[in-house]
Amino acid sequence: MRLCDLPKGASAVVERVEDAQANDPIAQRLRDLGFVEGEQVRLVAYGPVGADPLLVQIGYTRFALRRTEAARVTVQEVA
Repeated sequence: MRLCDLPKGASAVVERVEDAQANDPIAQRLRDLGFVEGEQVRLVAYGPVGADPLLVQIGYTRFALRRTEAARVTVQEVA
């Protein structure tokens, strides 16, 4: 499942960040921010217009990600 498809309030574990193109700078930046395999994430909230951006939390840090950026992150939802 993609991070952008995660229900509000749900937690998941990052499986991978996919590059949209060779040497994708956005995918690399996501990895640098902590979106790495095995890391737990939580979708905190959706933006007010078109549910964009998404507010995502890793540990104690929160990030606002565009849906297109969150779509690069593959996660496995945890119960």
